[in-house]
Amino acid sequence: MTATPTGPGAIPDPGEVTFAGIQKAAKLIRGAVLETPCLPAPALSALTGAEVFVKYENMQVTGAFKERGAIVKLASLTADERARGVIAMSAGNHAQGVACHAKRLGIPATIVMPESTPFVKIAATKSYGAEVVLAGETVHEASEEADRIASERGLVWVHPYDDPRVIEGQGTITLEMLEAYPDLDMLVIPIGGGGLISGNGTAAKAIRPDIEVIGVETVLYPGMWGDFYGKEVRCEGATIAEGIAVRDVGKLTRQIVKKVVDDIILAKESTIERAINAYLTRLRTIAEGAGAAGLAALMTEPERFAGKKVGLILCGGNIDPRLLSSIVIRELARDGRLVSIRIDTPDRPGVLGEIATIIGNLKGNVVDVAHHHLFLNVPAKGTTLDVTFEAFDAHHGEEIVAALRERGYRVRHMDVAESIE
Repeated sequence: MTATPTGPGAIPDPGEVTFAGIQKAAKLIRGAVLETPCLPAPALSALTGAEVFVKYENMQVTGAFKERGAIVKLASLTADERARGVIAMSAGNHAQGVACHAKRLGIPATIVMPESTPFVKIAATKSYGAEVVLAGETVHEASEEADRIASERGLVWVHPYDDPRVIEGQGTITLEMLEAYPDLDMLVIPIGGGGLISGNGTAAKAIRPDIEVIGVETVLYPGMWGDFYGKEVRCEGATIAEGIAVRDVGKLTRQIVKKVVDDIILAKESTIERAINAYLTRLRTIAEGAGAAGLAALMTEPERFAGKKVGLILCGGNIDPRLLSSIVIRELARDGRLVSIRIDTPDRPGVLGEIATIIGNLKGNVVDVAHHHLFLNVPAKGTTLDVTFEAFDAHHGEEIVAALRERGYRVRHMDVAESIE
């Protein structure tokens, strides 16, 4: 393999990405990355109405698929390029993939990451010995800084998605999926810059021209969707799927996507949260926002996938534990299984016990209580209780609230996050 110039200004020929190149990449990475399992997911099938199969790329050493493309690109470098060192720009997963395998190959690595990158991804990247530079609020701003450093130091770009070798490395996922389940009807693949779907779409269409390749982006960053359909779009905002929060999709990948992708679905933030929670609670596995985007697409348009054999790439599991905890709590609240209420009561002995007894007798479980005397909107001889309790479901929660009101208590519903804060 020969190195290809792939700084931000380079536009490689899409013909450089080939099925033969993906097959060659598969041989190259064998033994260097895990051949992750692709397994049926009956719990997700019951949830979505499709017959779902999940490719667990969150089981890679770095927690994401990005190692595949990073290895193939690094292996293509000349001795001189390896000695000079490499630079990558990434919100986290590509950073870890490059840092991990650059260290293994003895190649100096500099990684530029947006300042908003989750701490867990920054710490992991540093742990592999790479020099980490935090710059800008977005991937675009980080890319500009990486380009400046590359020019200043003479470093070789390892682009996260707009590089033929990287794309071919990512396409090895589909080789493994279709070997395990050759009769899949659809692949649903997250899109950030487009490297993952370009490689896997190319492989899928070469093996099975009739298979549908569906992309998914967050509604806040619909860059590829806009290019695919010729629509003007805005890419901005804080998203839970920072791994696919790409403002400027690849110059190369956009050409490949138009050839191999059948459609692109946009998923809402709340739907991606639900998908993260579904992976955790139904499959007992961890998905970051980008990793859960494929499942979010099925939740967004369930009728489209009903009865079809659908392959999902759980492309990454590097999520901040505090964020994951918050999502779980929010989903419990959405399902009505965690209820937070504010109760105005007289300030007399036994009131708290009476309220707890009412909730307990109806099989509710009190998990948090805050007692307020000093609110100015509370009478001098009154008090306010904020109570959060677990219920079996939304109907059960309303039964408990109704019982409190029947006993004369004034009860108002609160946002669970508000009560916890």
